[in-house]
Amino acid sequence: MTIATPIVSAKLHPAVTGAGFDVYKVRADFPALALEVNGHPLTYLDNAASAQKPRQVIQRMVTAYEREYSNVHRGLHYLANAATEAFEQARESVRGFLNAASVDEIIFTRSGTGAINTVASSLGHSIQPGDEIVLSIMEHHSNIVPWHFLRERKGAVIKWAPVTEDGSFDFEAFKGLLTERTKIVAITQMSNVLGTVTPIKEIAAAAHAVGAKVLVDGCQSIVHMPVDVRDLDVDFFAVTGHKLYAPTGIGVLYGKLDLLAQMPPYEGGGEMIREVTEDYVTYGVPPHRFEAGTPPIVQAIGLGAAVEYVNSIGRERIAAHEHDLSVYAHERLGALNSLRIIGTAPGKGGIISFEMKGAHPHDVATIIDRYGVAVRAGTHCAQPLLARYGTTATCRASFALYNTRADVDRLVDALVKAQDLFA
Repeated sequence: MTIATPIVSAKLHPAVTGAGFDVYKVRADFPALALEVNGHPLTYLDNAASAQKPRQVIQRMVTAYEREYSNVHRGLHYLANAATEAFEQARESVRGFLNAASVDEIIFTRSGTGAINTVASSLGHSIQPGDEIVLSIMEHHSNIVPWHFLRERKGAVIKWAPVTEDGSFDFEAFKGLLTERTKIVAITQMSNVLGTVTPIKEIAAAAHAVGAKVLVDGCQSIVHMPVDVRDLDVDFFAVTGHKLYAPTGIGVLYGKLDLLAQMPPYEGGGEMIREVTEDYVTYGVPPHRFEAGTPPIVQAIGLGAAVEYVNSIGRERIAAHEHDLSVYAHERLGALNSLRIIGTAPGKGGIISFEMKGAHPHDVATIIDRYGVAVRAGTHCAQPLLARYGTTATCRASFALYNTRADVDRLVDALVKAQDLFA
C-alpha cells in the first residue's frame, strides 16, 4: 500500500477575492461562453449534463499530446516516462481531491458509468438469489441498470428508498429497508434532477451496521461540494470527469484498498495482470488490476488539470456562489405561475427541474434556445423518479461556477416569451 502525502494547496486563481471570487474573470477562462447563439449571448445552463472546459484544461491536454505523449508504464524512453509521470500525477491530484488514503485507491475508468459497472460486475460474483440491493428512487440510470443486471442474472432483489414530496431523501424509510440480506447500498450524493443532497455519512453508517457495502454516485456532488471519502466512510465513490470541467472519456472509481484487493477484475487485458501462462493467469494489485488495456491517458491528465483548476478557486467558494444562484433562480422561476418546479428540498444543489403548463419540455427547450438559453429537456436518465412525480419529462436548468444572476434573468425572460407563445 502506497500512502500518499497530503496534496499541496493549489495556487489561488487571480479571480479569488477573500471568501469569494470574480465570476466574470472566471468566465474569461471558458472559450465557449463567448459564443453567440441565434444572435444572443450563450446562456449555458446544461451543466448537470456536461460542463464547459477552461483554457487551462484544454491547453494542458494540448501540451500532453504535443510534448508528452506515449503509452504509459513500462516504457524506458523519455516520452513514456513523461507521459507516465503526468498520468500518475493526475491520480495523486484526484486522491487529494477526494482525500483518499492512497493513490492505490484511485482507479481511472472511462466514466462514472464505468466506475459503477466495475463495482457491480465485480461484487456481482458473490451475489446469491434473494440478496438485496438498496437504491434510492432518485438514481440515474447508470446507478440502476447495472443492479438490474444482477437482478436478472443472479436473482438479486432491488429495494427502493423513497423521497418526500419536496424531494427530500426519506432516511427513516431507507433504514426500514435494511436487513441482514442487504449486500449493497448504491445511492447518489446529489440528485441530477432534484438537486437533493443525501446524508451519505449517516447512510453509510446504517448500511455498514447490517454488513452492506456502500457505493456512492458522486458524479453531480463532486462538482458542487467538498467531498472527503474517509470522513464519509463509504466503500466506493464514482466520479465522472466531463461534469467537473474535464474532458469526456474519463472517470474515477475510489474504493477502500482492502476491498479492492479482494475483488476480481472487471476486464481482462494488458496492465491488469501479474503473470500470464498457457495454463493460468494471476492478477495485479489495485489500482492496475482494474485498469485493463491502454488507459485514457490524456483524458486523465486533463482531469488532473481540472481538479487543480477547481482547487485554485476553492470548492467552498464555488458552493457559496452556486447556492446564491440557486436561491435567486428559485425565487425568479417560482414567480412564473405557469411553471411547476419539481424538487425544493432544503440544502439542495444548483439544479432546477420544471414543467410549463400546456407545453412539452422539448418544445420549451427549443423555444428558449432561440434566445441563446441552453437547458436540458427529457427524462434525464431518471425515469423511476419522474414517474414518482407523475411526469415523463421536464426541463432542467443547472448551474456551474461560471454562471451568473444575469444568466438566470435571461432564462426567465426566455421562459416568459415561451409562456406567451404557448398561452
